[in-house]
Amino acid sequence: MVRKKKIRKRRIGLWITSFVVLILCCFATYKRINLENERKTYEDQIAALEKQKADLEKESEEIKEYGAYVQTKKYVEEVARDKLGLVYEDEIIFEGGEGEE
Repeated sequence: MVRKKKIRKRRIGLWITSFVVLILCCFATYKRINLENERKTYEDQIAALEKQKADLEKESEEIKEYGAYVQTKKYVEEVARDKLGLVYEDEIIFEGGEGEE
């Protein structure tokens, strides 16, 4: 009888240990899946931010190029002609629309 009680206690202990291990495995699997989802979300955010960074760098380069252009004599002449209507002293301006005869 004593032996049967020991065997029964071992079986109960084994079942409890197996149950605890199973719970721990389930918990670990749940956490792993959760972490993988978070990683995927962060990777998507990183990709979006890298694209935004590239777009901003391109825009910054365009602004630098435009800044250099507005400091040229050609730009000053264009603004003077188009917006201010100025011309050189020795220039002759012909007025009239295109296609008129």
